[in-house]
Amino acid sequence: MNGAIFFSGNYGSTEQYANWIGEATGLPVFDIKDSNANPSNYEYLILGSSIIFFKLTIRKWASANLSMLKGRSKILFSVSGAGPSNKLNTWVANSLPSGLFSQLDHVALRGRLDHSKLSWWLRPIMWFGSLINPDSEASKDERFGFDYVDKESIEPILKLIRQFKPNELPEK
Repeated sequence: MNGAIFFSGNYGSTEQYANWIGEATGLPVFDIKDSNANPSNYEYLILGSSIIFFKLTIRKWASANLSMLKGRSKILFSVSGAGPSNKLNTWVANSLPSGLFSQLDHVALRGRLDHSKLSWWLRPIMWFGSLINPDSEASKDERFGFDYVDKESIEPILKLIRQFKPNELPEK
């Protein structure tokens, strides 16, 4: 089976994870903005997306390519400040075309927030959000930034990919 990685991100964490997965598997990596990013050329797909304001950045691409996504095995990794949770799964499911979430395996990865890379209008929104966030640890992360990007965290994705390529990827 042949596969590929398609990602959408804003600040670099999602791209970093996509490249690490590509290095570990030998799969091609495509930014969805790339004109060569054609999911119909592959039997299985690894989709990577940042989450901004509770929505996947890949959502419009997924809707536009829905016919090419159906019938293929899919893994989605989402990247955000939030760790795995039912709330995060709800955000992801609500970002995707109806029924697509149930057709894929989802792995939540932690990202990075560097305030110096945010737009001038987003910085005060993050600051205000941190003041009303009831979770004190998340509030601190929103206010001061964080970096949870970790190469080891791609292992659950590699394990899922091994199901598609059982003899090609070594176990860790």
